[in-house]
Amino acid sequence: MSNRYEQALARASAKFRLSGMEAAKKGIIPYKSENGRWVPSPFCGNGWWTGGFWPGLMWQLWVYTSDNWFREEARRAEALLVEEFRRFTELNHDVGFMYLLSCGADWKLSGDEQARIDTLHAASLMMGRFNPRGFFRAWDGADRTGYAIIDCMMNLSLLFWASRQTEDPRFAHAARIHADTAMREFLRPDGSVSHIIEFDPETGARVREHPGQGYALGTQWSRGQAWGLYGFTLAYLNTKDPRYLETAERIAANFVSHIRPDGLTDCDFCQPPEEERLDNIAGAVAACGLLELDKATGNAAWRDAAEKLVNGMLDLCVDWSDGQCGLLTRCTASYHDDGAGRHTNITYGDYFLVEALMKLTGRDPMLWM
Repeated sequence: MSNRYEQALARASAKFRLSGMEAAKKGIIPYKSENGRWVPSPFCGNGWWTGGFWPGLMWQLWVYTSDNWFREEARRAEALLVEEFRRFTELNHDVGFMYLLSCGADWKLSGDEQARIDTLHAASLMMGRFNPRGFFRAWDGADRTGYAIIDCMMNLSLLFWASRQTEDPRFAHAARIHADTAMREFLRPDGSVSHIIEFDPETGARVREHPGQGYALGTQWSRGQAWGLYGFTLAYLNTKDPRYLETAERIAANFVSHIRPDGLTDCDFCQPPEEERLDNIAGAVAACGLLELDKATGNAAWRDAAEKLVNGMLDLCVDWSDGQCGLLTRCTASYHDDGAGRHTNITYGDYFLVEALMKLTGRDPMLWM
């Protein structure tokens, strides 16, 4: 089976080596492949939360191939992201996604000191969003001062990284406070997680749950489940706190119970059966988290589930042709179409699929740590 993953990585690197040249020529950070062309983010320009996945993908492929073209393309996109520090207004809690996979990867893999400083800058910006009542505020807007979302569990890795770099525990303290709040307020008895919880920004008390990107209030948006699975796994890897590992395994057990027989992932685990709506990004994210859980626990069932997800994508939802720039198909940003893409290629799906393949072949540089 590992030979299959090796072959997939080789084909992926060849495809992105070719299609990446179009992104460089257009001077964009690709968000998705559409009609045979790379398309930039539909919102917020280069300040959109997904901007780090393209350079992260390039760094993964540089590790795999040693082809310096991938390194230079990663740095081209990184420079565009660093410019967003000046604009500032489009940045939010997702600076972890944006800068740990770009500047942070550059520092980790090349030792570039300016990249390290830029990553610390991002960590400081994220700390500015910390509400001492117990959570990181997700988004801007006067009506969302108390909003926190499950996705933020992935961004906490930026703060754990910053504490190690600076030998200053305050970043990690804030990350753990948020993780504890998420464990208490987002995790449901069945092991699923909410997407959006609103807190009173003055007291920290829970106000209400919002439906977010899933089918309806109280349902299980699959990518939110994947963010929780991988995010709590990373919290455990950063802290060795067994409570986070237990939480990750509870979320993982629920996720695995909903994997389709063909290995693909429904957009919402509670969606009505009349319309098939997939989100393979959720499956790719979950596969990465499951592979880390396998290493952390020695429970091979997690790796088996990850391989089922990856194999399903490789069998049914990868476009190897030259007709499309991207790789993973049938990715969906939100159950109720929000303009960010439905049943299409989206670049962060490509990133997580390649990360999973790198883990399966023992090559992953673990850019989240």
